[in-house]
Amino acid sequence: MDEKKKLCVCASCDFRDVVFSYLDDSSVEMLCDNKEEQFFRKGEIINHEGEKIHTFKYLKSGLVKLFRRTSNGEEQVITITRPFEFVSNMSIFSEERYQYSVSALEDSVVCMIKLDFIKNMFFQNGAFAMGLLTKISMINDKIISQTLDIRQKNLVGRVAYVLLYFTKEIYNSRVFDLPVSRKEIADYIGMSTANVIRTLSDFKKEGIIRVFGKTIEVVEVSKLEVISKRG
Repeated sequence: MDEKKKLCVCASCDFRDVVFSYLDDSSVEMLCDNKEEQFFRKGEIINHEGEKIHTFKYLKSGLVKLFRRTSNGEEQVITITRPFEFVSNMSIFSEERYQYSVSALEDSVVCMIKLDFIKNMFFQNGAFAMGLLTKISMINDKIISQTLDIRQKNLVGRVAYVLLYFTKEIYNSRVFDLPVSRKEIADYIGMSTANVIRTLSDFKKEGIIRVFGKTIEVVEVSKLEVISKRG
């Protein structure tokens, strides 16, 4: 992990429009005094399950995954998170320690704000508190909705769902470098790695996708949509 960046750009940060728009200029200045930005390289752990919670975190740039370890040591991917969605904040008001781990799928920048500052702002600014809780609730609802949607599909439909998710929501492009391994896809959608590999191979044979190493080109978006819905 690289050194922390001390430059504060909260006043012009896009994230201010998401939650911190409820803060006046003086509060934003205080926010800067209590905030640090950290750069994480692909594969680095941002926080570990069981680690004590000291900061409120949000993803400024990059891509991360949230996951837990099962009793037998297997990784269970909870969700894949893009910028301006909250990182590791589902437990900050209810638990002392993280209930899951977060790691960078791409080079990422995470803003970390002292938790005591956030809690103090809760007591001082009701609109800020409501805005923050609303955003966290929206992210929680999204994770639950995605999990239920995936579990209701058959194996082929689950792989189609993930490819559409990267195409439409993460990259907004039909061509992208797949940021996760076949095993991580399997951990996310509750399949075996072998089934994920076989399904991707079938999609390739049918001309639905093209594969160039880690680069995926979705040739037939409409076919994936049909498969996902049918599944």
